[in-house]
Amino acid sequence: MPNTTTDSQKSFSGTEFVWTKPGHAGAHQYLMPATLKALESVHAHTVLDLGCGNGSCTAELRSHGYSAVGCDASFSGIAIAKNEHPSIDFFEYDIAQPLPSDRRKSFDSVIALEVIEHLLQPRRLLTAAFEALRPGGLVAISTPYHGYLKNVALAVTNKFDFHWHPLRDFGHVKFFSQKTLTALVEECGFQIKSFHRLGRVPSLACSMMIVATKSTH
Repeated sequence: MPNTTTDSQKSFSGTEFVWTKPGHAGAHQYLMPATLKALESVHAHTVLDLGCGNGSCTAELRSHGYSAVGCDASFSGIAIAKNEHPSIDFFEYDIAQPLPSDRRKSFDSVIALEVIEHLLQPRRLLTAAFEALRPGGLVAISTPYHGYLKNVALAVTNKFDFHWHPLRDFGHVKFFSQKTLTALVEECGFQIKSFHRLGRVPSLACSMMIVATKSTH
């Protein structure tokens, strides 16, 4: 698993998205307050952290009183999560496969923070969330924000490589706008509840979050 340093950030080659250490990623500071607010809005109790990585956000949810479970396809991420948070239920899960039967319709809410942009087939994330949720359950999905002014700013400052992580295997492969993310979520059987731009000022937001509920029809 060789690694090099390029553009002041680590770049990895590997057979999975590689996690090397515990703790929060930089986006945590603006993602978690919005996530907690979304969960509070529906009085959620059970939460599935879909694409939990090293488990730091799952553990944060647990500290706020939620019954949180985490899953990820990354062996390195799940290994760190289990080691750092042995009291929390973490399991390996590849969204190319059906959700395990004992996890279906088991959760009030599903979160997927900065995950969907890494997936060649993003509908599978929504399918897994739909399977995991009880009728009327809530899903909160965040992904890097893309808008006209943000993209111009990235081009002018020559920050596209830093933003897209092209040298990291299993890095960013999908770049959503509010319109396309909304269309995807609705296509997969969810009703939009709210949309938020997070981090910095709205026109230059770091990420966006869509909050939706599972259709009962």
